[in-house]
Amino acid sequence: MTHDELMNLPPTVDLDTANSVIGIGRTTGYALAKRGEYPVRLLPGVRGYRVSRYDLYRHLGFEVEARAGTAA
Repeated sequence: MTHDELMNLPPTVDLDTANSVIGIGRTTGYALAKRGEYPVRLLPGVRGYRVSRYDLYRHLGFEVEARAGTAA
């Protein structure tokens, strides 16, 4: 994933995208999620897990500021 792609992620992403950002494989990511050990907070979704862009950025060590009137 390029820097521009990373910076333009939607507010939430599916688990496959989050796995790619974090650098873990699909099987490992889903196993960690199922055990409650995923390295980033998971959001329940209608069709599986979702991960917030904000939490991914924090996990990667980016300085993240919430802007007034917007969801992170």
